[in-house]
Amino acid sequence: MSADMLINDFELPFQLYDVLGAETLAEHPKFAEHSRETFDAVLGTANKIATDLFLPHNHVADKNEPQFDGTKVSMIDDVKVAFDAFRESGFIAGRYSFDDGGMQLPETVMTAVAGYFMAANPSTTAYPFLTTAAINVISHFASDEIKNAFMPRMLTGEFTGTMALTEPHAGSSLADIKTTAVKQDDGSYRIKGSKIYISAGDHELSDNIVHLVLAKVPGGPAGVKGISLFAVPKYRLNDDLSVGERNDVHLTGLIHKLGYRGATSTALSFGDAGECHGYLIGDEHFGLRYMFKMMNEARIAVGFGAAMIGYRGYQYSLDYAKDRMQGRIAPNNKPEDAATAIINHGDVKRMLLAQKAYSEGGISLCLYGSNLIDRINTCEDATLKNELSELLDLLTPVLKAWPSEYGPKANDLGIQVLGGAGYTREYQAEQFWRDNRLNPIHEGTNGVQALDLSFRKLWQNKGLGIQILKREITKDLENINTPETAKLTGKLMPYMGHLHEVLVHLSKVLQTEKAITLTGNAQALMNIFATIVVSWIWIRQASKAEQLLAVEQNTEKQNFYHGKIQAAKYFIDWELPLIKRDIELLNNDNAVCTDMQAEWF
Repeated sequence: MSADMLINDFELPFQLYDVLGAETLAEHPKFAEHSRETFDAVLGTANKIATDLFLPHNHVADKNEPQFDGTKVSMIDDVKVAFDAFRESGFIAGRYSFDDGGMQLPETVMTAVAGYFMAANPSTTAYPFLTTAAINVISHFASDEIKNAFMPRMLTGEFTGTMALTEPHAGSSLADIKTTAVKQDDGSYRIKGSKIYISAGDHELSDNIVHLVLAKVPGGPAGVKGISLFAVPKYRLNDDLSVGERNDVHLTGLIHKLGYRGATSTALSFGDAGECHGYLIGDEHFGLRYMFKMMNEARIAVGFGAAMIGYRGYQYSLDYAKDRMQGRIAPNNKPEDAATAIINHGDVKRMLLAQKAYSEGGISLCLYGSNLIDRINTCEDATLKNELSELLDLLTPVLKAWPSEYGPKANDLGIQVLGGAGYTREYQAEQFWRDNRLNPIHEGTNGVQALDLSFRKLWQNKGLGIQILKREITKDLENINTPETAKLTGKLMPYMGHLHEVLVHLSKVLQTEKAITLTGNAQALMNIFATIVVSWIWIRQASKAEQLLAVEQNTEKQNFYHGKIQAAKYFIDWELPLIKRDIELLNNDNAVCTDMQAEWF
């Protein structure tokens, strides 16, 4: 794989068509205009734009961050060129109907499209991707008046979007936000407050920026029940919907992050002059529910992005390991023998295998999640639709947290493979790690995801989600008919039993005073649950690879399938057994973390 090839040519076709059977989505009336050929054409276009226009300035933008002169933001010209190419391609509206000017493509395919851009340049990709997420909220919950005002030009990329949640004093604790919204006689609201860490919060890439702002209407319920959601544009619109005068929204400064340096991270002030016009989305006090629509989709995107950055770092270190000549391998280990490429050293193989298992496991996991969305949207059986929705809800914390935990670990190993070169800015390995290190925090920290899984998602609707997950896993494992993968299945099955025992135990503990221990042990439960899920995801890949290997004549594809099987073996043999510690901690209601007192640190 050459340095300018973003994704192995076999990877996405394998994931989409061999593992997920995504071409069958074209059999549904919603996607009847499409076929595997059109899906491939879309992916080819994404690959070309990402490779030609996003990839070349990734490292350049990292070294030349956006600047704010007190009046406006400036950045390298390449960002605007790439953004314009993205929006002109129609990808922002790719998921939307033909009637809306979209391509009406499946979520599975659009997620794969995103893979090219996230691998090429996550910073520049942030601008259109956040816009897409904002459109989803407006399309689902806003009035027709607001939709007509903003959606058409957001879909074309003439307007961009953000989510403005975090405040200087309130990060994950949204109940504590202080931004207010006071209703006016004309039905609009006046917004006043401050937001911080708002990605893509100000720039000159589009004619307008539509911020989705969480605020409280005075007199509403306390806490999260009193939060409402508003569309707050950078520029107000005239009666004819043309862009008008500047709204009372101001950039107070840029924030300089560890990674994603090419994307603006902003501190915004709303209503300093009392004239920040905002427009209520949906009903008052339902804002958090609406925003979770955007956040949940963004969480899957964050997980997938983390997997892709991990994958990019893996491929980068793989190329280096093939070229870097150092040391000798027995029996050719005499001083006069020629040096060997470091890829032949056992420990380097270990590090590369781990990267492959983490990144390709994350890719496959998130594409499975995206495919669930398509299965839900095309399902005509109301009962099955509800079951699949519960499954997606259950898996969403894992889809976000696991790849964003292990993607940076893959990048860390990528640095290690490069040795001393890995931590120098002359090589990109360190940038991949810096970019990816943001993802365990983006869109709800991984600790929040673990708490969400442990206290809510596993138990809601009488545990329906976990029942459906077990059904999906069992169906796959019972149909394994390939010998190597069958051995892996045998190794996974006991852990399925251990998970059941842990959940039975915790269901009782949660009714007692010992429930507090789970606040400190939630990550242990996430580790158990996510590792079992990813083991299953790897078995799905290995089984299909083993079937295809039996009939494949092409040497390159044979090597690709062998690699899938070996990575699955690595994950089941090296990673799965590590959760034994977590199983023991939970079964014993370990209280070491929760018993620790603040004064003892």
